[in-house]
Amino acid sequence: MITIRRFIYREVVASVAFATLAFLALFFFFDMVDELRWVGRSTPLGDYQLSHALLFVALSQPKHLYELLPITVLIGTIFVMARLAQSSEFTIMRTSGLGPWRALSTLLLLGGAFVVVTFAIGDYIAPASERAAQLVKARRLGQISTGATGAWLKERQGDHSVAVNVRAIDPDGQMRNVRIFEFDGNGRVASTIQAEQGDFDDASEGWNLSQVQRSVFQRGGGKDADEVRVSRLQEPTLHWPTRISPEMVAASLLKPDKMATIDLFRYIRHLEANGQAAQRYEIEFWRKVFYPLSCLVMVVLSLPFAYLHFRSGGIAGYVFGGVMAGISFFLLNNVFGFAGNLQNWSPWLTAAAPGLIYSVLSLAAFGWLVLRR
Repeated sequence: MITIRRFIYREVVASVAFATLAFLALFFFFDMVDELRWVGRSTPLGDYQLSHALLFVALSQPKHLYELLPITVLIGTIFVMARLAQSSEFTIMRTSGLGPWRALSTLLLLGGAFVVVTFAIGDYIAPASERAAQLVKARRLGQISTGATGAWLKERQGDHSVAVNVRAIDPDGQMRNVRIFEFDGNGRVASTIQAEQGDFDDASEGWNLSQVQRSVFQRGGGKDADEVRVSRLQEPTLHWPTRISPEMVAASLLKPDKMATIDLFRYIRHLEANGQAAQRYEIEFWRKVFYPLSCLVMVVLSLPFAYLHFRSGGIAGYVFGGVMAGISFFLLNNVFGFAGNLQNWSPWLTAAAPGLIYSVLSLAAFGWLVLRR
């Protein structure tokens, strides 16, 4: 039985690797075509050359690998199971003691290995490579930013609340065009700070701001409560105490699907502590948790193909069906993510729904084609 398991594992891993490389090559081509529009552009930081574009696209591939692995696991496993059935090798394995439950446990063990690989890529390799890719582009084309106004964050400081706007982060990690709005307990503006740049103080919690323009709003008491006096100050440097970390600023500038699970969890805690909506990030957090587990669903879905009877050349149609099933899973996963965010569905249920649907389908196929026949 150990020999049979090694044979199945070797064939499945080789097929999954081949399918993954084929899809990655396709994504690399499309990403490279899209990136060519930046090649030759001159900036004060230098020229964006073809070598920079190739490096940027290469560093972007781990994100595609993370998204593709459940699909390629399904395609590769279906191909192996169908080929073993077509050549009657699986029939010989069945007569040697490979029953349905033993075959299922064999594939689930292999699927567990793919779960670990998918989680490692999505939580460690892909976020690091994505940050490196953004850094390569920023060093040649300018600052890392998002949207028209940059990143917005919120924090409570005692009975006051603070809204922070960071327009961009430069390649050296410094924040550019920082704006800070402080509100008192009644929701009125207490002070504003504008700084040309800022960086994070590792020695103490806070930011070091430079070229600062500060406005303080002072309100009178009693009958003069509506009277407001504004004091404007200019300071070369200012230390502003805050618990907003570099990871939180990076999280607001990057898309949530490019963040690690622990960074998403910390950012969600920060948003909830400051009364901000965290639905989008909660959905992405639970997708990060459930998405690697879809590899287990895919190997179960592929097992019934070993119990089908194939004619010569009929295997291609089943492999094509596997490709369509994998693509439909990817699309359904995205659709549920957008719909859950718009309809305010439960984040964990929104993230788990595609996997649950395909789990029911795979178990139904296993029960009908394997156990009942």
